[in-house]
Amino acid sequence: MRKYILRRLFLFVPTLLGASIFIFALVRIMPGDVAVIILAGPSGDASYTEDDVKQLRERLGLNDPLPVQYLDWAWGLIRMDLGNSYVLDRPIAEEIKRQFPVSLELGFLTILVTWAIAVPIGIIAAVKQDGIIDYVLRGVAILGLAMPSFFVGLLVVLGLSTFFNWIPPLGFSHLWEDPLTSAQQLVFPAVALGFSINGTLLRMTRTQLLETLRDDYVRTARAKGLSENIVIMRHAVRNALLPVVTIAGAQMGLIFSGTIVIENIFNIPGIGRGVLGAAFNRDLPMVQAYLSYFVLVSLTANLLVDLTYAWLDPRIRFS
Repeated sequence: MRKYILRRLFLFVPTLLGASIFIFALVRIMPGDVAVIILAGPSGDASYTEDDVKQLRERLGLNDPLPVQYLDWAWGLIRMDLGNSYVLDRPIAEEIKRQFPVSLELGFLTILVTWAIAVPIGIIAAVKQDGIIDYVLRGVAILGLAMPSFFVGLLVVLGLSTFFNWIPPLGFSHLWEDPLTSAQQLVFPAVALGFSINGTLLRMTRTQLLETLRDDYVRTARAKGLSENIVIMRHAVRNALLPVVTIAGAQMGLIFSGTIVIENIFNIPGIGRGVLGAAFNRDLPMVQAYLSYFVLVSLTANLLVDLTYAWLDPRIRFS
């Protein structure tokens, strides 16, 4: 197991290298001059001269050749030095340190809500195959697949504000500061963020469980006189969850990247809200740091999913 983990961590290096080159190139082709945007100020009508633009570009290193800019940024990543924000003029690491726990809370709550809803409902749909309950649940799954998270978020805010006079709060309380207030602030964004993912996991759980229930060992368990609940929960579900875990691992990256929209809709001060503001302000180091964070989260999530296989299926051994 240790060798497998070390080998996977070693493979992070070429993946992160390729991702860093892509991120750097993507940010550099964004329209607009960073120096002009900074000098224009938040209102966009501040006065400045051409000499001011040239001096600022020189100070920020924007006049250096692109390979030099990339190597400087990549070396900073290796040293865990993300540099300073062009717009905020303070260390990017401090901003991420402040925003990361918020996005982490939202992401993990979304995962918990998604699994708590999708997997049990998928099991029920498989057990009640071709019944009214199955058709209704499959309809809900298709609806979830058809509705993007930002649209669900807008519907949630609209419905809560119209019928319950609730709007997203301006402040934010962390889970360790005020658990009840934090849960109230995050539960609706988590539901909106996980609604479309629920549809995917529900359909996958139902499909895999139906296939597993037709296997020989399940028929043998029934022939031995085991109750249907034991056959399903102890023998069938655990084996059926392997492909579901694979899909869930891929969806984790989508969950954390989906926070970009949901956090702005629900006024949550997390990384998703920060990356959108950095993109609007053409804050290149901030955007590069945020995108690198999303890549690292996706790689880590896939590694954790692979390690979960050994727990779900003892036949799997990593070497």
